[in-house]
Amino acid sequence: MIPSKRARGEGGGRGPLNNGPIHARPLVALDVATVAFCDAQSTAEIHEKVLNEAVGALMWHTITLTKEDLEKFKALRIIVRIGSGVDNIDVKAAGEIGIAVCNVPGYGVEEVADTTMCLILNLYRRTYWLANMVRDGKKFTGPEQVREAAAGCARIRGDTLGIVGLGRIGSAVALRAKAFGFNVIFYDPYLPDGIEKSLGVTRVYTLQDLLSSLTVSRYIALSTSTIIISLMRAFLVNTARGGLLPSHQLSEKVEFGQLPWMYMKMNHNVLQGPLKDAPNLICTPHAAFYSEASCTELREMAASEIRRAIVGRIPDSLRNCVNKEYFMGPGATGSGGPGFPELSMGVTTLPPQQRLQQVGVQVQPFKLHTPPPQMSQAINLPPPHSRLLSKSKLQQGSEQQLEGITKS
Repeated sequence: MIPSKRARGEGGGRGPLNNGPIHARPLVALDVATVAFCDAQSTAEIHEKVLNEAVGALMWHTITLTKEDLEKFKALRIIVRIGSGVDNIDVKAAGEIGIAVCNVPGYGVEEVADTTMCLILNLYRRTYWLANMVRDGKKFTGPEQVREAAAGCARIRGDTLGIVGLGRIGSAVALRAKAFGFNVIFYDPYLPDGIEKSLGVTRVYTLQDLLSSLTVSRYIALSTSTIIISLMRAFLVNTARGGLLPSHQLSEKVEFGQLPWMYMKMNHNVLQGPLKDAPNLICTPHAAFYSEASCTELREMAASEIRRAIVGRIPDSLRNCVNKEYFMGPGATGSGGPGFPELSMGVTTLPPQQRLQQVGVQVQPFKLHTPPPQMSQAINLPPPHSRLLSKSKLQQGSEQQLEGITKS
């Protein structure tokens, strides 16, 4: 995003952003910034005007920004990654240069949780494999054929679902799983005590205790090798990064029948490694987050964050800044905190009435309401002091009440 002519500050260097209050306007307003769309795979493909004047950047995962790339931007103050991962940005270098990096971690929670439950149900009811049998022409002419094809189908109610990491998605899965009749346990060493009471689930304090569960729904990497070695006759669902789980240990569990069914996100190594021929593996692309609603939500949340940077303060106004420590405290390299230059693009902070008038809204001057004289005469209240008991009288009344109770 490039400051508009009205909003552009004078002077060179990294221009500061505005410190005015956030008010109701479109997410990207032309009176604040001009939007330049760059379908670039590297900074070499970005126009020189953008490199020199862009104050904010919205970016996907398709481009990588190293320290050398970041130094090419002369005025950049804020990067918002449209998504949750920021591994394609040198976050440390950005902070040292004075560029805030933000992500959007809260989008698509319902979609990923629904996908997780869909996969868990698939592992219990085997609908994926049964559908493939029908497609391949298998006939089910009697109960024996059905029993053979559906072998391994299990009842859900009363079974245990273990969740590693009870964040946004983990909590959403827990609530859905309870509705299906699962006994939900979780392991998360980073959450305060008591969260389990609000969700009605059971907390375990070691990973080994969780591994006694029959189904493990995995979200974060915690002692991965221990998890794989310890899994015995459990369903495994990994809706985090595909590379979190070592394929060679998974293949050993599959080969010896210790891991009956599993689901993983597609990783470039998964289908080319030892798991490529696993008959009990469901592997999907990185699409659990996707829906039309979640994509709209993602874009709106990213645009809102970058607007907060433009019309607010860095990092105070940002909700998801991942390198905030570079902008806080004495000696910080960023701007916008105590002791730093204000982040201002030259946008003047105006009173609310003037801001509304700028966008064409007519506002009547605010006047204090003065009641007519007859109203004051009609309401004749006693003076405040006559309605209050003095401290001595109040104490006297309490002593009399206490004395009466004692005598009775």
